[in-house]
Amino acid sequence: MVARIRRAIKGEPWSRDEIQTFIESEVELDAEEKSMLTGVLEVSETQVRDVMVPRSQMVVIDIEDPFDETLAMIVKSGHSRFPVIGEDRDEVLGILLAKDLLRYFGRDAASEVTIRKLLRPAAVIPESKRLNALLKEFRASHNHMAIVVDEYGGVAGLLTIEDVLEEIVGDIEDEHDDEEAVFIRPDGDRNGKPSFAVRALTRVEDFNDYFECELEDEEYDTIGGLVMHALGRLPRRGEKVSLGGFEFAVVKADKRRIDALQVQRASE
Repeated sequence: MVARIRRAIKGEPWSRDEIQTFIESEVELDAEEKSMLTGVLEVSETQVRDVMVPRSQMVVIDIEDPFDETLAMIVKSGHSRFPVIGEDRDEVLGILLAKDLLRYFGRDAASEVTIRKLLRPAAVIPESKRLNALLKEFRASHNHMAIVVDEYGGVAGLLTIEDVLEEIVGDIEDEHDDEEAVFIRPDGDRNGKPSFAVRALTRVEDFNDYFECELEDEEYDTIGGLVMHALGRLPRRGEKVSLGGFEFAVVKADKRRIDALQVQRASE
């Protein structure tokens, strides 16, 4: 510590490791401040693939959907921006802003408006892009959402400016977060078995009610907590664990938390 102070007095820059050591020391910073400073350092080391919303959990609009169905989906989801797709999720035609569509609500022109005319260009980024570089791009272009593609050009997921900022300041909650925290939805079949997308913050009690099962909920309140306990550490994206007759796969996680899981019954 003394050596670092001397270097600071001489105007010599600290290394990244020295800054992290200083943050973790007994310096007079509260836990939230330390977490934010650590988040700033980690942003430059974190890749888009580590924090993106996976393809399977993207809320998208089909270009062929009628106005009423599209409007109902926008209201239900609570999002402000939506990828608009063509034949499948690999064909992203553009981004629709809810405000661009809602201006037609209750007007005669709503029956004639076409989603295609309201689309804005979609920013496309690779999975390997660093978050600090992406944040600079967001600021320069004024985009708030980017479509993430894999090495073959297929859509792997999406990322918003809020996702990047949350890596620094922690969760940014809005009026829809409470609903999303307990959100469980069917997500098609995988390997011949029904699959479900589950938020890690889903309460074990709600999970048990949904699946009519009896996972232990005395020691851990959330599904994410149970998965972490089963592995004995914070899992990485793609890791799997079997628990209570279910197979859990981590589909979204960073260095501090699990966000989303893919769930299947092990016995089906």
